[in-house]
Amino acid sequence: MSREHQINDEIRAREVRLVGPESEQIGIKPLREALQMAIELNLDLVNVAPTAKPPVCRIMDYGKFRYEQQKKEKEARKNQKVVDLKEVWFRANIDEHDYQTKFRNVIKFLNEGDKVKASVRFRGREIAHADLGKKILDRLSKEVAEICNVERAPKLEGRSMIMILAPKSNA
Repeated sequence: MSREHQINDEIRAREVRLVGPESEQIGIKPLREALQMAIELNLDLVNVAPTAKPPVCRIMDYGKFRYEQQKKEKEARKNQKVVDLKEVWFRANIDEHDYQTKFRNVIKFLNEGDKVKASVRFRGREIAHADLGKKILDRLSKEVAEICNVERAPKLEGRSMIMILAPKSNA
């Protein structure tokens, strides 16, 4: 088990600034005396600031301290939101009903906090009518303007026109 703190016999300083178990300042003490105080209280001597002159050591229950740290880290990870990039494909000659179905999916993804990559795929000679794809993506961006920002404007890449939408932050 790797530790980021030096505890008890791992501390190599001659004297340390000692902090008690109730966060009270005890003062600068020789390392042996600080270790003896920790042993008498049945606790650990933990080097919490090794770069300070002299190093700051605290008398505490190291196992309990590590447990609290792990609990805080787990809670922080639980509250994180991972933003996914969802992709929705359109066609240049898409029918109205198909457009509405894909439009609803875009709104659902944005409300869930995910980014949306809206793409218009061109097949064969459809590429000659890239303006139709641009109209579809422009219409989409206007209809969802209240709930998102256009992160990347429609741009032709190969046989696809791509636009990226990001949800507006609730800040």
